[in-house]
Amino acid sequence: MRRLLPRTLRGQLTLGLVTLLALACLAVGVTTVLALRGFLMGRLDEQLYASGGRFAASLERESEPDADNRSDTRGQAERTLGARITDGRVSEAAVVEDDTDRPLPMTAEDRRALEDVPLDQGAHTISLSGRGKYRVTAVRGDDNDTLITGFPLRPVEETVHRLAAVEAALFAGAIVVTGIAGGLWVRVSLRPLRRVGEQAAEVADLPLATGRVALPGPLPDADPRTEVGGLGAAVNRMLGHVEDALVRRQASEERLRHFAADASHELRTPVANIRGHAELALRHRGPVPGEVRHSLERIGSESRRMTHLVDDLLLLARLDAGRPLEERPLDLTLLILNATEDARAASPDHHWRLDLPDAPVVITGDAHRLHQAIGNLLANARTHTPAGTEVSIALTVSATDIGISVSDDGPGIPDELQPEVFSRFVRGDQARSRSTGSTGLGLAIVRAVVHAHGGTVHVTSRPGRTTFRLTVPR
Repeated sequence: MRRLLPRTLRGQLTLGLVTLLALACLAVGVTTVLALRGFLMGRLDEQLYASGGRFAASLERESEPDADNRSDTRGQAERTLGARITDGRVSEAAVVEDDTDRPLPMTAEDRRALEDVPLDQGAHTISLSGRGKYRVTAVRGDDNDTLITGFPLRPVEETVHRLAAVEAALFAGAIVVTGIAGGLWVRVSLRPLRRVGEQAAEVADLPLATGRVALPGPLPDADPRTEVGGLGAAVNRMLGHVEDALVRRQASEERLRHFAADASHELRTPVANIRGHAELALRHRGPVPGEVRHSLERIGSESRRMTHLVDDLLLLARLDAGRPLEERPLDLTLLILNATEDARAASPDHHWRLDLPDAPVVITGDAHRLHQAIGNLLANARTHTPAGTEVSIALTVSATDIGISVSDDGPGIPDELQPEVFSRFVRGDQARSRSTGSTGLGLAIVRAVVHAHGGTVHVTSRPGRTTFRLTVPR
């Protein structure tokens, strides 16, 4: 039943309006039909009482030898019924037709119906075969018999049925016209609400997370004195607050990007100087104490890690700023082969498996950044899985995009970490040592590089199977 009801507010309001009108028409129709029927029945009963039973009494006199052989039909309406009951049985029965009486053919049911009419001088309804319904009354005759006079109910029923048919046609037309006009009126009345919904849907489709969005203008005709106008005014205020919050957040992010870029750029020179001085000190020809040599080596190692961190931060800052990447034709198959060879050399204890198409896959993009993104995925697989883990790299080509997936059968990524895995400075093991050189920026760089190429990247993980899949358009 609920599926048959309209889902839109316009449809529900129109259906409610038509339903109320139909109920009102039904109530008016039933009331008028019952009132007319009662009125006509009352008039018929009055005529029945006023007839005085003359026609039925003439039937009584007709049975006497010296009586006139013709019944008294003066002033009697067409199809008036007269009957005489003697000793509980119908002795004579006739109807008025063409200003004269005619004998009434009766069945056993008709006789029982006439014989059962009570002698209370009240009006009763009986049904005669071939004649329809009659309104009858019974009086006592001069010979202690019962005289019955009746008028047909067909004129009353025809009048009532005609009125019912006329009302049904008029009410049906009124309901149809009201439904069409009401639907149009509801549509016009809900136009401001529809504009509110359209604007809300437009705002919902905007990429608000990027910060660089232009919100639509305020809704017109937002009269707060009406319900829809009040809603429109509230939506306008909400859009104003959202736009202000987006502007503030965008300004804050811009300042943070500029700070990260400036800091990374400024840190490159002193870090390089520290690294250079440490290497120069290690090359000293004279004897260097063991503790000093160890400290210098640690300084060099940390400065190299700091250099990688600064380079990654500078790369992310440039990608966040929307700086274009290099666009040149590149062989993606060869790029994956080289990245896998580097990973195999760094971790020979892992099992590396390739699934590449036979023909080269050539796309347009930045070969260096894509190599870095794929290398980060492979480094992530070998760093967070034990020795002996199988890592699979697959390249698939479809009509619209190219997919690269890196899968492993390691322990997997915790469920609570998966939504944040591509964020910056997120580590799979918060308690592990930093001696591995991980900065927590590898997967963030993967996402930034793939997005810069117009692609997407996502992860699915469970114990025994983790898959990173990135896609780029052909």
